[in-house]
Amino acid sequence: MRLVDSHCHFDRAESAQVTAALERARAAGLVHAVIVGQFQGPGDWGIALEVAAAHPDFLTPTLGIHPHEAARATEADLEHLERTCARPEIHAVGEAGLDYYYDHSPRDVQAQVFRRQCALAKRLGKPLVVHVRDAHGDCEAILKEEGVSRGVIHCFTGDTDAARRYLELGFMLSLSGVVTYKKTQALQDAVRFAPLDRLMVETDSPYLAPVPYRGKKNEPSYVVETARKVAELKGVTLEQVAEVTTANAAALFGFTV
Repeated sequence: MRLVDSHCHFDRAESAQVTAALERARAAGLVHAVIVGQFQGPGDWGIALEVAAAHPDFLTPTLGIHPHEAARATEADLEHLERTCARPEIHAVGEAGLDYYYDHSPRDVQAQVFRRQCALAKRLGKPLVVHVRDAHGDCEAILKEEGVSRGVIHCFTGDTDAARRYLELGFMLSLSGVVTYKKTQALQDAVRFAPLDRLMVETDSPYLAPVPYRGKKNEPSYVVETARKVAELKGVTLEQVAEVTTANAAALFGFTV
């Protein structure tokens, strides 16, 4: 069985534990992970690119400006993002998007920064990693208006209607540990609806640890529990979910496993 964690994070506080976490991931059956780099303030883009460069056989990096930080990003930051994402080792733009649950940045600013990253992904011919929370209508509209059809809705938590709309746009859906939680019937119905060849699995670590690890710090090795739940919902084997979601992630992000 070979698995890919299609979306994980490591921050500076965890830098000393990265190697051990990746060893546990390999032991759990992971063959690759997508590490997401994020703007964290002027001049600070986190450690994702550094960590990926140290583990090029196992980690593929992305880079983007999260909607939470959109209001802090200057024109110089956006230009830096554009230059950096043009580098061949950066395989996707994002995560970028809209978050109306927390509204840490004004919604119009979120939309402006999201549109810039949509245009960047399209111009570079790289996939877009989308974060969306309580904003599916506006997110879908922007993706349509910007003509973006290649990417992934990461940590998808929508219902069947939202899933259908994103799939029709051409996007993949990536499922996190949320799908293992109680009271997520609408999401679970969406997973049953979506074709397996349009799904991926992720941890979004260090957040959203799946059952039976809920409440603990998440890490890539735990993605197997999300895959196990997807297999249950789809009525297929864990090995089938692992095979298909791994192929999906490799094809979208352009790495070899």
